[in-house]
Amino acid sequence: MEMDQIISAVREALDDMKARDIVEIDVTNKSTVTDRMVIASGTSRRHVMSIGQHVQEEMKHQGLLPLGIEGLDTGEWVLVDLGELVVHVMMPDARSFYDLERLWGFDEAAQGSVN
Repeated sequence: MEMDQIISAVREALDDMKARDIVEIDVTNKSTVTDRMVIASGTSRRHVMSIGQHVQEEMKHQGLLPLGIEGLDTGEWVLVDLGELVVHVMMPDARSFYDLERLWGFDEAAQGSVN
């Protein structure tokens, strides 16, 4: 799958589960771990866990097996590692505390890459 297809499938999975405040960040020149990040919020821990599970299942249906998934036990922050793309689904408090958009997108806002 090409990156645009992966991002589109992830966004569709997030939309299916009514994830909130979806943001995409290009970290190609900032990280050796991944090229892109998608960050979204859930309304409760159960919602965060359900969103993460749904993203994982939908990617498997697309033929893309996640390299790993973390956080399903607590639901505060679920991370789905798709290799070139890492999906973060977080409770609003955790998202605000860790502020990944600022951490990874510090020069992206000026370029318009943060959605």
